[in-house]
Amino acid sequence: MENQSQTPHKRRVRYKGKYPRKFEEKYKELQPEKYKDTIEHVIQKGNTPAGMHISIMVQEILDFLKIQPGETGFDATLGYGGHTKAMLQCLEGKGHIYATDVDPEESAKTKKRLAELGFGEDLLTVRLQNFCTIDEIAREVGGFDFILADLGVSSMQIDNPKRGFSFKVDGPLDLRLNQESGISAAQRLDTITRDELAGMLYENSDEPYCEEIAKAITDEIRKGNRIDTTTKLRQIIEKTLDFLPEKEKKDTVKKTCQRVFQALRIDVNHEFEVLYEFMEKLPDALKPGGRVAILTFHSGEDKLVKKALKEGYREGIYSDYAKDVVRPSAQECAQNGRARSTKMRWAVKC
Repeated sequence: MENQSQTPHKRRVRYKGKYPRKFEEKYKELQPEKYKDTIEHVIQKGNTPAGMHISIMVQEILDFLKIQPGETGFDATLGYGGHTKAMLQCLEGKGHIYATDVDPEESAKTKKRLAELGFGEDLLTVRLQNFCTIDEIAREVGGFDFILADLGVSSMQIDNPKRGFSFKVDGPLDLRLNQESGISAAQRLDTITRDELAGMLYENSDEPYCEEIAKAITDEIRKGNRIDTTTKLRQIIEKTLDFLPEKEKKDTVKKTCQRVFQALRIDVNHEFEVLYEFMEKLPDALKPGGRVAILTFHSGEDKLVKKALKEGYREGIYSDYAKDVVRPSAQECAQNGRARSTKMRWAVKC
């Protein structure tokens, strides 16, 4: 007689249509090695598969960096490792790349993925630390021939509802790149003042309705209602902007949600402070003739990078720098909507 206490077989969630809505149901996209046809189909449609990240401006970066076998490089934000892989291929098995990332979960996956492609520890060193520590690594290795800093948040983080980066799906209002340190966006809102929040929304994302949204959020928290999920924050924004004319409401609410989430993400991860420190340390980390390429994704980042490179050029630190930004091609933007806001700036050390 069969053992009746055996655990009954649990059927896997059915793959709902071509594009399941929930992150957890996209099991084909989350297993790219097993469902290559599905991955290719999703990318061809101009979408990013769940759990993946499509690197932006790869060819433009390689064309500028001119990586040679035997050189030493630095990838400030490892992420999914797309840029890293392309740069490692240029080394042809000679040289080394040092990469940093503050996300323990995703960096471990990327390190394993790259090792399986033949890029082991003899070619790639991954450090779980912030890229503003570039000076420590540069001292250790004698400086870098090339540096890449892709300042965007990876799609794996945006799409995973547990990370709280997107207002489109319900999840905890977290927004930390490293969930093991610091405080979440929800905790940040618990104690913030109305004026401080309005200032944050304006400075970090140029939000035109910063005063109205700051008042609505702090009033809600004062009533004893925590804003601890992405949905709660989105609903407050929708309610606050309900006075707008119907024809422009939907688009304005969407853009405002994007800006509010961006402002909070920048704040809880201290992104401007980290970038400022990185730009200060950058010249000393480059070898003479060394090249740096930086991808920015919003005006605050771009202004900071532009100013630092321009000042470095005036002071004779850089022999040349990008006076105009390099943009992704129209074709790349059509294939990857997340590339549209990208700007690339570069500099060459004297």
